[in-house]
Amino acid sequence: MESPQQFYATDGPMTAPGTQASQFTGTPGELGALCDLAQGVLIHVDIAPWLYEVKFSEERQSDRHVRSLTEMLARIHALDGNPLTVARKPADRLAGCCRHFSVMLSGLLRAKGVPARARVGFGAYFNQGKFEDHWVAEYWNSAESRWVLVDAQMDAIQRKTFQLDFDPLDVPRNRFIIAGDAWQMCLSGRADPAAFGLSMVPHLHGLWFIAGNVVRDLASLNKAELLPWDAWGLMPPSDAEFSEETKGVIDKIAALTLAGDEAFPEIRALYQDDRLRVPPQVFNVLRNVLEPVA
Repeated sequence: MESPQQFYATDGPMTAPGTQASQFTGTPGELGALCDLAQGVLIHVDIAPWLYEVKFSEERQSDRHVRSLTEMLARIHALDGNPLTVARKPADRLAGCCRHFSVMLSGLLRAKGVPARARVGFGAYFNQGKFEDHWVAEYWNSAESRWVLVDAQMDAIQRKTFQLDFDPLDVPRNRFIIAGDAWQMCLSGRADPAAFGLSMVPHLHGLWFIAGNVVRDLASLNKAELLPWDAWGLMPPSDAEFSEETKGVIDKIAALTLAGDEAFPEIRALYQDDRLRVPPQVFNVLRNVLEPVA
């Protein structure tokens, strides 16, 4: 079997630039510059009105549902025909979410042969005492022989607004909580499940929410980086419908996603379980409809 570094240095269906590969021509090689690039073509649809004074139409807001990097790049080019290296005005950027920044950075790094992947979990730096649903990227730093978390969404405006006390190019593991870690923290009594989710939406928090992100993180580790609101298989819809059998499976996934590179063969094998593997169709919770993944 190939090593984790070999596996994550190549694209999956969601991060392949595909027919838009020519847009990667001339992109920078330095990590910070790649994050700047992502920030110049993407904007968080929910943060845009608050921090950037941009209100998108319903049609533009629907861009958040674009899954693949190929589609993202095509839409970015349709909105503004300049090269990716030219930063757009906020109103001319693709309206996505944290996941789109993470997929974009992962795709850019993989195109340069750098092992990278998107990680699913919770940010502890948005709302004091809360752990907000969030995605970041993670790349292999060969010089230091370690995986490094990167929040490509955190531009200068957001760094100031959220008063970041760390470098978003090397996010501490206690500031971004990988979903499996959140699961273990809550089961051990070290954290309250009610603090994990989307604090602005009363019912979107708890163990069931964390479990969904554990499954999404497993899928992402298998290069199937779906939308944060895509649901499938084993994901429980509420704490009330959370069986002990499901909790046991989530326990196993959580442990593997935290275990390090030695767990890579098991991560690949476990993903073959039909309850965990991304199917041809997933349920888009925001749209309340089944949609094809491709």
